[in-house]
Amino acid sequence: MSLDQLVFQGLRNLQPLKMAPSPRINIVVGDNGSGKTSLLEGVHILGMGRSFRTRQLKHAIAHDTPQMTLHGRLAGDTPTTLGIRRTRVSKELEMRIQGQAVPRLAELLEALPLQLINPDAFRLLEGSPAGRREFLDWGVFHVKHDFLSIWRRVRRALKHRNALLRHDRMDDRSLAVWEHELATWGEQLDELRKAWIQDFMPVFEETLAALLPMPGLSLRYARGWDKNRRLADLLAQSRTVDHQMGFTQQGPQRADLRIRLGKQPAVEVLSRGQQKLVVSALKLAQGRLLESKTARHCVYLIDDLPAELDERHRHRFCQLLEQMQCQAFITSVEPTALKEAWQADTSLQMFHVKRGEDGTSRLLTEG
Repeated sequence: MSLDQLVFQGLRNLQPLKMAPSPRINIVVGDNGSGKTSLLEGVHILGMGRSFRTRQLKHAIAHDTPQMTLHGRLAGDTPTTLGIRRTRVSKELEMRIQGQAVPRLAELLEALPLQLINPDAFRLLEGSPAGRREFLDWGVFHVKHDFLSIWRRVRRALKHRNALLRHDRMDDRSLAVWEHELATWGEQLDELRKAWIQDFMPVFEETLAALLPMPGLSLRYARGWDKNRRLADLLAQSRTVDHQMGFTQQGPQRADLRIRLGKQPAVEVLSRGQQKLVVSALKLAQGRLLESKTARHCVYLIDDLPAELDERHRHRFCQLLEQMQCQAFITSVEPTALKEAWQADTSLQMFHVKRGEDGTSRLLTEG
């Protein structure tokens, strides 16, 4: 699975562009602020329906245009077209696949699996559990077909239980109904997550070893409540305390991935370069597992790959990408930083983003 055409209009400072990327490696170079990251952002919005740079998608629209339209085509025996449109005045996101409107974001996510490796990816190590849960659930979503319906049932039950907890007087009968729902579907969600992490671990360990052998690094799944207790029993017994707090304190919504080196959190002992390689191994392993389970490939968006990595580890990273036979869009400020990192037969396309005097940027193909 790879994108063979991208057409963007109204995206930040980029002039309208039509791009025919390589099915494998695409390197985008340019000065700071030229618009390299905006190109990655456009692909991210196309596949995820949201930006990694702003919570409000209207801020990704060029200041002098009323709307942003993004189109992409996935190569295949029957090519798949994807489209996104967002106007400045409307909060609604228009999504299309094969020209047909799609009502659910999940359809877009399934059509174009993406993994982003950028400075925000460090949050997998240093951020809150929410980011690691999102990482975990992305993987489960793409390989477990019943995940989404179970996840939605968990969210619904949790929402209703929390609403009841915030009332001045607890309605024990109603609480019991939603606790039963939360426990039933929460246990099933936990089983899906455990099965996925069991499959993911050997792939992650192999991927990390290829980038940076690191004995003693461990990745452990914590389900969000006492592993020796049934969730139904715990919810019933914690009503009073949860009522005082105003929310459900334990359950699948508190799940986490704990990443340690020896007995310490990995983020506290690893250098910045080592952290980048661990995070990269997590992201690349996601795609490798997806491929092994579904025969589908991720598209990787890698912002400023050379940053924080010495030449030896940059080369290791690039060699692993080549072995994976995936499509990647990689930005770099320095045009020569990745020039010698690839095999001669690698399908590689170079692009240059140049900023003009009017503040807009255009994309040039360099071959």
